[in-house]
Amino acid sequence: IERIEILRDLRLGQFDVLIGINLLREGLDLPEVSLVAILDADKEGFLRSERSLIQTSGRAARNVNGEVIFYADTITDSMRKAIDETERRRTLQHAYNEENGIVPETIYKSIEEIMRTTLVADVRTVEEEMPILNTIARMDRTTLVEELRNAMYEAAAHLEFEKAAKLRDEIARLESQPEK
Repeated sequence: IERIEILRDLRLGQFDVLIGINLLREGLDLPEVSLVAILDADKEGFLRSERSLIQTSGRAARNVNGEVIFYADTITDSMRKAIDETERRRTLQHAYNEENGIVPETIYKSIEEIMRTTLVADVRTVEEEMPILNTIARMDRTTLVEELRNAMYEAAAHLEFEKAAKLRDEIARLESQPEK
């Protein structure tokens, strides 16, 4: 929920710069984002894979003045593929726009729309967690840790690293508690 509040405040213009890890990777609709800077873009790994670089770069794509900067000493294969794929998509989009007389423009949402979107996301988060909380109440600790570990691996496999990290921390907290 804190992440939703941070993103809402960014959209409302309460601050101009957001520095974070993984905040902008998942398919969020943030047309206000005009610059994405990826530090250590040449460090190969899951956060710098072709797919992740494309997803992160895409956060600036909804803004007509959007730019992406890869900070790196060398251009990796992942960077090259991401740049090439982005250019390919841009060429296709430009041709489609020309053919159909479309002039790209940034989407602007009213404060009411931003607040409504945030409220829906808050409610959805609580609704998604309720079945989990009911299940947890009926489990013993060993089973719970096992279930959380499985969920952590699944989240990591789906590149949901923030979720996986939260699950990892919860597992560590549970395992550090003395048996009752």
